[in-house]
Amino acid sequence: MKTALPSFLVFFFIQFTISQNIIPINTSNWDIQAESYELIHYNGKDAIYIDKGSLFLKDTKFLNGTIEFDLFLSEERMYPGVFFRADDEFNNGEQWFVRTHLSGLEDCNQAAPATNGITPFQFYFGPKYSFAYDYKYDDWTHVKIVVNNDKAQVFLDHTEKPNLSWNLFHETKAGGLMIRGGRVPLHIADIKIDKNNYELIDFNPIENKPIEGLIQEWEVSDMFEEKLLLDPSKLKAVIDNRKWGRKIVLEEGTAANISRVQVLRDGTPGETVFAKITIISDKDQIKLFNFGYSDRVVAILNGEAIYKGNNGWRTRDYRYLGTIGLFDGIYLNLIKGENILLMAVSESFGGWLITGKFENGNGVAISN
Repeated sequence: MKTALPSFLVFFFIQFTISQNIIPINTSNWDIQAESYELIHYNGKDAIYIDKGSLFLKDTKFLNGTIEFDLFLSEERMYPGVFFRADDEFNNGEQWFVRTHLSGLEDCNQAAPATNGITPFQFYFGPKYSFAYDYKYDDWTHVKIVVNNDKAQVFLDHTEKPNLSWNLFHETKAGGLMIRGGRVPLHIADIKIDKNNYELIDFNPIENKPIEGLIQEWEVSDMFEEKLLLDPSKLKAVIDNRKWGRKIVLEEGTAANISRVQVLRDGTPGETVFAKITIISDKDQIKLFNFGYSDRVVAILNGEAIYKGNNGWRTRDYRYLGTIGLFDGIYLNLIKGENILLMAVSESFGGWLITGKFENGNGVAISN
């Protein structure tokens, strides 16, 4: 006859296991949300074979410490990794993930935040937030993330020195933890969490050089549907119906992040906002304005549409990430005095961003 353990003993056993750092992959410790999964022994390890899903750690918050796990990668496109210090909805938090199909390339992995449901990899890119690595497709890959207040490091395959060091993006605050699977089936094993081990080694993050002369601040409207921009003759009504008052500022010396103030998928119809600046010109003149955006934009000067573009993921070639930069330019036909430049920026995923500067700022000023 089997006798059930008293609940306090079950709780003690779970807490003892966690204190030993190893978190067994089962439904007592993890909320497993997936299209399908199977707990199996694979390539010498007790593992989970998970398809289109993730493991959410139950009943504990993570602030500082070491997160370790093993991945058995394949060459198919998938993005497994870790999400930590997350809010209750996992819309905001810190992330590191793998791009399995890009082995050996400089963007085969990524450190990035989640900001109001968007992972802006089109903003946080380059050697500051990723590194080249040759992945194994016939054995386990060991991942170790060390988190200490506003800093983090990643170590792959038991290396003694970090592969990447970076400064975290959000307020230092305990939150949820998730081990993310992929868009195709993936094996995950040996998840360990040690909240007492958060020592950093050779913390020397790469710093990007800021772009000089960029617009420092944009005013942002409420969200609306992109289809309202299809008829340029009806722009006045779209503009007049907007609500204003929120502002975004330049970050990373590169761009302003619209998702700081606007949730893309909040139940409200739409995927577009206006980002606005007021330009004061000392005379009637034409000025070249270099700019960048993500994902799509319609530029409107003094009520007239003057440009439309698409900078989304894979829009310019099959490897194009849609990263932000001063890749486009328009000649602004300014009148003497006040000019209103609206950038209607639409987002799908990867970063809701706007940036810009005048090629030659003589004779113009930005009014706040």
